[in-house]
Amino acid sequence: MSVETDKSYNPYQEVLKILDLAAEKLKLSKNDYEALRYSERELRVSIPVEMDDGSIKVFTGYRVQHSSSRGPCKGGVRFSPEVDLDEVRALAAWMTLKCALVNIPFGGAKGGVHCNPAVLSERELRSLTRRYTAMISPIIGPEIDIPAPDVNTDAKIMSWIMDTYSMIKGYNNPAVVTGKPLLLEGCLGRGEATGRGVMLTIVNLYKKLGQPLAGQTVAIQGFGKVGNAAARLLQEKGCKITAVSDASSGIYQEQGLDVDQLIKYVNAKGNLLKDYQEEGVKHINNQELLTMKADILIPAAIENQITEDIARKTQARIIVEGANGPTTSAADMILEEKGILAIPDILANAGGVVVSYFEWVQNKESFKWQEAEVKEKLAVIMEEAFAEVWKVYQDYQVSPRIAAYMIALQRTAETKKLRGVFP
Repeated sequence: MSVETDKSYNPYQEVLKILDLAAEKLKLSKNDYEALRYSERELRVSIPVEMDDGSIKVFTGYRVQHSSSRGPCKGGVRFSPEVDLDEVRALAAWMTLKCALVNIPFGGAKGGVHCNPAVLSERELRSLTRRYTAMISPIIGPEIDIPAPDVNTDAKIMSWIMDTYSMIKGYNNPAVVTGKPLLLEGCLGRGEATGRGVMLTIVNLYKKLGQPLAGQTVAIQGFGKVGNAAARLLQEKGCKITAVSDASSGIYQEQGLDVDQLIKYVNAKGNLLKDYQEEGVKHINNQELLTMKADILIPAAIENQITEDIARKTQARIIVEGANGPTTSAADMILEEKGILAIPDILANAGGVVVSYFEWVQNKESFKWQEAEVKEKLAVIMEEAFAEVWKVYQDYQVSPRIAAYMIALQRTAETKKLRGVFP
């Protein structure tokens, strides 16, 4: 199944459009938020790697720090053939807004390497990660900028980043990165945190709507770390997961898929749903999944998936964004006209950065929290953020996305105003 982005689509321009709309609703002057239209720092690096055949290949990497006004910059690192500077800029800006919305003391950053990790050996991938880390090491650190996993990166890659940075500094420094393995001072509950945040958002939404969640049908684009955790947790709440997809294919079953069985399958097969065979299961393509009839659609793959065309055809009642930037601003307007409630990424998928914050705090304190405590604290933060967004959504009669941006922009702009412009 093809999951692609339109090459003419510029995610950073999408961020700026919504930022301007939120500022207009808040009646902010350009001076109040002008600095937030630009990244504080952008680093581009060339990463030479000796390949297994002895050749030298040079990869391009980026680290963008959008804002440090509210605290150290925070954001993942993705390895993908789609990575470019505008994508990383947009993701960094979304992180600033996301951290402000859930009111944790971080600013926004993002990193990426333009590569296809699927064709790299483990040694090549490790060499790439370590050299990339060494080259961005002057601008990262526990009090400066803290990376984390993102698309095609995981706890193993975070362990290589942490070790490389620690070797450069000459002492063990686990707080430089989050999403680490538990043995390297990772956080209990971090692996499922983004998917859990999606589930908690949906629970909070249905409470506000006064409707039962059990029995709702759910379609999920993307069955990776976010999608499969959200599917499992929503199934535990009584939802019927009727369709899921990964980069290879989508599958549909009207009476509901067996999520636990699917997770076991993709863990064994490396996320290849195209080969999945089960009685009553039908293979579908990306457009069919995004436009099928469902109570809840969760885009949890990559950005720019719900375009104008998809928005016109989608039959979902509610969209909850597990991915960053999956809906274009033009598609947003169509969804609003159709009365489809779209819960934005900076709220719905914030569970990952919240639990990353918990991991960072534990690393700095050299203290371990129990998993129940992590889940409880996450639920409280997600409920508070949802309540704030819902109130602005109702009071200002704007979309949930504009409501979320208004809260995040107000917090960040006020912080910058209090600090003033240096010098």
